[in-house]
Amino acid sequence: MTEVKALFRNEQWKSIFSMNQIQLFLRQVLKAVTLPLAGIIIFLILWQSVASNITTSLGQFPGPTEVWEQSKSLVAEHKQERVKEKAFYERQEERNAKKLAKNPDAKIKTRTYTGKATFFDQILTSLYTVSFGFFAASFIAVPLGIACGLSEKVYQSINPIIQIFKPVSPLAWLPLVTMVVSALYTSDDPYFDKSFLTSAFTVTLCCLWPTVINTTVGVTSIDRDLINVSRVLQLSPPVHVRTIVIPSAIPMIFTGLRLSLATGWMVLIAAEMLAQNPGLGKFIWDEFQNGSSNSLGRIMVAVLAIGLIGYLLDRLMLALQRRISWDKQAILR
Repeated sequence: MTEVKALFRNEQWKSIFSMNQIQLFLRQVLKAVTLPLAGIIIFLILWQSVASNITTSLGQFPGPTEVWEQSKSLVAEHKQERVKEKAFYERQEERNAKKLAKNPDAKIKTRTYTGKATFFDQILTSLYTVSFGFFAASFIAVPLGIACGLSEKVYQSINPIIQIFKPVSPLAWLPLVTMVVSALYTSDDPYFDKSFLTSAFTVTLCCLWPTVINTTVGVTSIDRDLINVSRVLQLSPPVHVRTIVIPSAIPMIFTGLRLSLATGWMVLIAAEMLAQNPGLGKFIWDEFQNGSSNSLGRIMVAVLAIGLIGYLLDRLMLALQRRISWDKQAILR
């Protein structure tokens, strides 16, 4: 009987403990959802109240309702364009099949659909451009930052250049990059458009420096005990960099990469506007030049998309850092 009572008490405590855990979990979920939701609701109310009192040359400044309607319109246009593209290729296949039926040796010409680029096509183009510029910058910045961190002489030589070019605006780089690309990229059958290379290299020049600086700081902050172990083991420079430097500096390297990606994404929009490279920047500029009653709403949709994509890119880099970095405490939330 005593054993039964003790078992009952244990089960009762377990039940109470489980209920406390569930209640704590529900409070955490409620807090995580309620506060952001309240902030969004307050922002939407303020946005609508301010927008209703602003009248521009293109009409009323778009509020949340107008932006939602324009976003649905952009989705509908994208679906309609995909239907046209599918019909184009179906007609082409039918024509080619008839030609082959009449003459099996006939030469078949395959054409690519060249319809209007939709809003979502522009997003993909911008992501492709910023990825090109970001990876090009990272390929240069990480080794340069490691070299600066390992050698004080290299750092003293490179640091003035970093400090001079770090604050330069993309608007200042863009004309120079445009001239250089036009002068050097003279292929008769170019693989990349000049406007694409102009935007991508402008992104590279602007997002280079955060990774260089943070990589340098990460390398110079390596624990001295690890350096001493490397000296005792007489590791060669490549092995030392691969086994000691890079693993220890990864948290700061990724901090620099995240800052560089955020910088590159901001720079890209201005570069696409001025270089007229397809992408979200050109979409915004075209809508501004269009001047229709829907233009402001569509521009606002693009602004929100830019912010959301920037946030997702940062979360993606953070997730990658969590997978690679051993120092979980060093990861910025």
